[in-house]
Amino acid sequence: MLSAKGYAILSNVCFVSGFASIIASIGIWFLLKEGDTAHSERFGIFVGLWAPTFFALSARFNHYAEAKSK
Repeated sequence: MLSAKGYAILSNVCFVSGFASIIASIGIWFLLKEGDTAHSERFGIFVGLWAPTFFALSARFNHYAEAKSK
């Protein structure tokens, strides 16, 4: 098991990763439209779907960090 600080770090990493996923999704959608536009759109959407998972993990790890610190 991790300490409260470890869970807090994981929470922050997941939170930043959620926003990075959104930015990467937009970047993929705009930058990979050279050959097959349908592929770039699907891949951009796929990467964008990671964001809710990262935000949910961030919330859960934050909950664990708060519970451990009490």
